[in-house]
Amino acid sequence: MAIREIIILPDKQLRLISKPVETVNSEVRKLADDMFETMYDAPGIGLAAIQIAVPLRLITMDLAKKDDEEGGKQPRVFINPEIISASEELSVYEEGCLSIPEYYEEVERPATVRIRYLDLDGKTVEEDASGLFATCIQHEIDHLNGVLFVDYLSKLKRDRVMKKFTKIAKRVG
Repeated sequence: MAIREIIILPDKQLRLISKPVETVNSEVRKLADDMFETMYDAPGIGLAAIQIAVPLRLITMDLAKKDDEEGGKQPRVFINPEIISASEELSVYEEGCLSIPEYYEEVERPATVRIRYLDLDGKTVEEDASGLFATCIQHEIDHLNGVLFVDYLSKLKRDRVMKKFTKIAKRVG
């Protein structure tokens, strides 16, 4: 396992549409392991492969609370995930993103979604997501489609955050 570098806005790779995973094999499992290590180190609750510059439709997620009584991690992997239905009811969560560090805004999304994906054994799974899970899976699937949570904000807020991160990138780069 290895911690990979997370790409940061305004990196153009964040706008790429990720390709489907053809076969769930040892390479895909290793990538998922690296993604978990990177995500936990960041720390974050979700990571799309494109955020470590790998344009594949792969997401890692762990919504377990750090102060959870079980104290254990609950790592989950979603390969080629897709939303097959979404509720008309909406909910608002404050979102952040490892590729847009230390920036948080409220985003409105469907309150519940039904998703279909492959697990690490290559089996097709369908399940319903609500609450934080629904928000997180939608946020990460957006990454696979080249969409960022700031795209849901007003043009003024979006322009401000883009300008801020472009300035930072010029200083660092």
